[in-house]
Amino acid sequence: MMMTKHVPYTTPVATLCLENSIHDALYLLRKNDIKRLVIVNGNIPVGIVTERDIGRFLQNDKTSRMLDQIHLNEIMSRNIFTISKDQDELLIQCAIRMDAFQIGSIIILDSEKLVGIVTKSDLTKHFSDSFVGAYRVNDYMNTKMITCRKSDSLLFALTMLNRNKIARLVVTDNDGRPVGIISYDTFLRNSEYFKPGKQNTRDYLLPKTFAKELLVSDLVGNELLTIRSDDDLAKAAKLMTEYKISGIPVVDENGNLEGVISTTDVIRAYHEVKVHAMLQQNDPHFT
Repeated sequence: MMMTKHVPYTTPVATLCLENSIHDALYLLRKNDIKRLVIVNGNIPVGIVTERDIGRFLQNDKTSRMLDQIHLNEIMSRNIFTISKDQDELLIQCAIRMDAFQIGSIIILDSEKLVGIVTKSDLTKHFSDSFVGAYRVNDYMNTKMITCRKSDSLLFALTMLNRNKIARLVVTDNDGRPVGIISYDTFLRNSEYFKPGKQNTRDYLLPKTFAKELLVSDLVGNELLTIRSDDDLAKAAKLMTEYKISGIPVVDENGNLEGVISTTDVIRAYHEVKVHAMLQQNDPHFT
């Protein structure tokens, strides 16, 4: 395992090798509170593994192997996106690629060697510092969302995340007002897999012995961070950075759910902000 940091605005890179296992990956993800690992051969990046990759793989895997028996070579995504550390306007170029290909990170290379990684979280932090007043939340928020209730089972919530290939569900009360967020991170932070003596299982997110009994309310409390649609998008980005979350429900003055603003939306704004600035400079009618 190696941690490096050589490129501005990138996070330290957590790496594992092809021979490491899902078990190794889960511990490293949780220990460093990160969402992805770069898989390397020497110092050459050859793949990416995310917590969502692990969940989807195990959902489809029909074997009975334990997590320490499944190598990352079997589950990693080989379709990695890289960029040279000498690329002009590095962060904007990363944002363009993330938005175009709907990916969460860009690997930074010096020749072919790994020197850093730019993630959605990195760009969101930079956006919050650099583009105050550029946009409002309602310019980029997503009004199409999938919700669940606190009375739903955790198994239902996990199934909805997997089935719809989404990062989070907004949890609502009986009146449709948001009361929480549940995501893969929620399951991982509360997993019993990391307790002593619990590793001899495949069900690291939700033990099958308890799946029918546990409800969303068992993991999701009553405190929820929200934002208004007319708030500055940089404010939303700052809140996501401070609280280490990837999405915030957008509510009206009565607390009714209007949409969600996420790091994905911030990335889209990030790569459009320069284009819009150029248009405004050349065309006074552009707004």
